[in-house]
Amino acid sequence: MSALAGLRVLDLSRVLAGPYCTQILADLGAVVWKIEPPWGDETRSWGPPFIEPDGCTAWKPGPKGESAYYLSVNRNKKSLAINLKDPRGAELVRRLAERADVLVENYKVGDLARYGLDYPTLAALNPRLIYLSVTGYGQTGPRRGEPGYDVAVQGLIGIMSVTGEPEGPPMRVPVAWIDLMTGMNGAIAVLAALLERQTSGLGQHIDLALFDVGLAAMANLAQSYLLTGELPARLGNDHPQIVPYGAFEAADGWFMLTIGNDEQYRRFCGAIGHLELWEDPRFQSNPSRVEHRRELVARLAEILRKQPRNHWLSLLREAGVPATPVNTLAEAFAEPQTQARRMRGEAHHPTLGRIPLLGSPLGHLSRTPAAIHHAPPLLGADTLEVLHDELGLSEPEVLELAQAGVLKLP
Repeated sequence: MSALAGLRVLDLSRVLAGPYCTQILADLGAVVWKIEPPWGDETRSWGPPFIEPDGCTAWKPGPKGESAYYLSVNRNKKSLAINLKDPRGAELVRRLAERADVLVENYKVGDLARYGLDYPTLAALNPRLIYLSVTGYGQTGPRRGEPGYDVAVQGLIGIMSVTGEPEGPPMRVPVAWIDLMTGMNGAIAVLAALLERQTSGLGQHIDLALFDVGLAAMANLAQSYLLTGELPARLGNDHPQIVPYGAFEAADGWFMLTIGNDEQYRRFCGAIGHLELWEDPRFQSNPSRVEHRRELVARLAEILRKQPRNHWLSLLREAGVPATPVNTLAEAFAEPQTQARRMRGEAHHPTLGRIPLLGSPLGHLSRTPAAIHHAPPLLGADTLEVLHDELGLSEPEVLELAQAGVLKLP
């Protein structure tokens, strides 16, 4: 039994934040109806790479190829290709909304009202519906009408001002960090609303903004600024409040040293054979080490580049000092821990055959773990099945709508 078995999610989102949210729900067992336009979610054409049935990669999408981007956030879902601009298509989605528990959308503020798919309209049809709207800046405020892109929001909320080397330019986080956290916050909000519905019997509208999520995720840096009025500086891989805590170069590669307290620092100095760095009064407490960051980090860099990475990692592991290699993705997937935690899985894809997929970090609930049930769907693969099973449409009726351009079948 899956944790969310029986939950029905109508997914009107595309690209990343919304689909990541609904993939979390699907991994936990919810039935997710992914509504795509006849031309598909934008990420179906985002690449390279595009994976072909022979396992090769291509620079352009082929008739049977799939983009790695699309595959990353759409497993365990059912795809329906429906043209919302046609009133008949919008009506089909309204009827599905009457049967759904949750709706997730990331259209611009007010856009879905044109199709009669806004929250007030659907709540009148289905008062128990939980309706999650994901936008760049929320339903209120002077930026409410602007499109939201992760990198644009990264610029606004301050993360780029503290990312990168001290003398370098502002730097974005390469993965769409705010989109993914917004997806996670969306899943949390949906689950909270579902729990509350057990008491009230009513759904509600959730107004979730990338801007809010990104600003909240500035966490200790934002709180430090609010308390002191002082702007944090770019420190590269160093930590603003802990030293030594960052990337160091060994003779043959980089590793992360993450010392969290004074006792770990003492053990570290002993392990590397330089107890004088512990005995020095400037370095015996973390606040003092932060004050004398430049001197200490420079001395450690000189020492640590003299031996190979594995030499230091072995010594530090024995001493109980946290340190890890700076891996490539190939090295990360080769880590025994990746296998032990089942963070690489597989699924059968209808055109690509057996494909590798990222695992879910929620795969370790003791009774109802998240799991990969099936591969991301082909465009419109489940249109006929869902419209027949849920709305009672016959195959001739579905085919007639497909011929009229209301639907697209695979």
